[in-house]
Amino acid sequence: MTTQIFVNLPVANLQHSIAFFQQLGFQFNPQFTDETATCMIVADNIFVMLLTHSKFQEFTPNAICDATKSTEVLTCLSMDSKETVDAMVRHAIAAGGKTYSDPQDHGFMYAQGFQDLDGHIWELMYMDPNTIQSTETVAEATGV
Repeated sequence: MTTQIFVNLPVANLQHSIAFFQQLGFQFNPQFTDETATCMIVADNIFVMLLTHSKFQEFTPNAICDATKSTEVLTCLSMDSKETVDAMVRHAIAAGGKTYSDPQDHGFMYAQGFQDLDGHIWELMYMDPNTIQSTETVAEATGV
């Protein structure tokens, strides 16, 4: 069986979050959708469960982080091109999201992100396989 990843995010208003991500082109699996949760399809093996706060709280003994004030996770998605990155950010802003930094162009990698309606950070990046020179170049550009 292929490993799948399910990122779980608490959302204040499930219907608003669904509408937001639909405007970005994401689809949802109705089999895992009800009034408390939905399964957003990112790729064949990558899913994001958007959960109401009460549903999310069933899975953790900890308090839910207010993503508009603290960051617990950065979700990064690869895109097919710089233009796709920019288009997704434009759609996110038009749907009610906001940006938090300027685009970053490292030559071999281009990144830009947005915050969704609940303040969760979505980093989008395009990495041009033709311009990657070495592991050292990646480390220098990204600080890793």
